Amino acid sequence: MRSLFHLAIHVEDLDAARQFYGGVLGCAEGRSTDTWVDFDFFGHQLSLHLGKPFTTTRSGKVGDHMVMMPHMGVVLRLDDWMTLAERLRNAGVQFDIPPVIRFEGQAGEQRTMFFFDPSGNPIEVKGFKDFDGLFEVAPSR
Repeated sequence: MRSLFHLAIHVEDLDAARQFYGGVLGCAEGRSTDTWVDFDFFGHQLSLHLGKPFTTTRSGKVGDHMVMMPHMGVVLRLDDWMTLAERLRNAGVQFDIPPVIRFEGQAGEQRTMFFFDPSGNPIEVKGFKDFDGLFEVAPSR
């Protein structure tokens, strides 16, 4: 078994966070208090605490895109990624970067999409046909 990741971030409204992470993304809710709530974020522990979200800037150049930094995310198998992309479209989620193929035909080919939670926290979801390609690098020339 691989280790699980834990991330704790701020959100401005726990009810809005519950609706988004639970209702839209389909993440199971775990423990909670009046000031925080845990979610099973695709097999990892995400703790959302009331507070001011971190400051982000569009400063990460990846392929042809300038992406929000910092951001959080998850890597899914391609079929799960496709299902989630459709779920997000059906929920009317506004994409910062709509579902797209990145590095097509190259080492590390992947699908990606960026969107924001209700507090403005940027989220990236990547999709891979084969997780073996996750850390694949292009051959040296």
